[in-house]
Amino acid sequence: MSQERVNGMTTIEPMNAMRWRCIGPPRGGRVVADPEDSAVFYFGACAGGVWKTSDAGTYWENVSDGFFRTSAVGAIAVADSDHNVIYAGMGESCIRGDVSYGDGVYRSTDGGKTWTHLGLEDTRHIARIRVHPEHADIVYVAALGHAFGPNSQRGVLGPMMVESRGIKCCSSVKKPAPSTSPWMRQIPESYTQRCGKPTERRGVWSVEAPAAGFTNLLTAGIPGKN
Repeated sequence: MSQERVNGMTTIEPMNAMRWRCIGPPRGGRVVADPEDSAVFYFGACAGGVWKTSDAGTYWENVSDGFFRTSAVGAIAVADSDHNVIYAGMGESCIRGDVSYGDGVYRSTDGGKTWTHLGLEDTRHIARIRVHPEHADIVYVAALGHAFGPNSQRGVLGPMMVESRGIKCCSSVKKPAPSTSPWMRQIPESYTQRCGKPTERRGVWSVEAPAAGFTNLLTAGIPGKN
């Protein structure tokens, strides 16, 4: 703590008195913030469901027990246009020796109080979910698919329109071969998407519109590299 004497009185610099501390949960996973409430965060555990804090981490509560059929959360997203809408993509996508798979996508429309399973059960491992910045019912999903074998439900899937009964349509913006695994880094508000694939199709891929298709940005190699 920083202290100094001014006119015979001891003063304390408040920011220097602050220290970082762990606020939990003590598990690996991913965290997203509520876009409207700075004290609300959601945590998707790599093998422990979805947790929520409403007091900036002082207390965490599991909000997925009783709704989820699997426990590994690979991706979690809160809609910018409606902070009560949360999507959870199941299945840990960081491949290790004991990776846990999931059963598709779940959605909550009441801030995590209840959840509905939307489908995409065979995606197994979901790396990213991106929600349209103005429409909470339109989402993109980046699915790894089966970690150790081919399957058809993999790729960057979307745009998907969500209805009360689940996903209405599910086209594939970039659907690689069944043996190819996509890794989506980001889909920002401009819908610029990037996707690298660890096969003969490897590289950085980009699309400027939801259905325009991907273009390999590194056909001539990485700029400045041999």
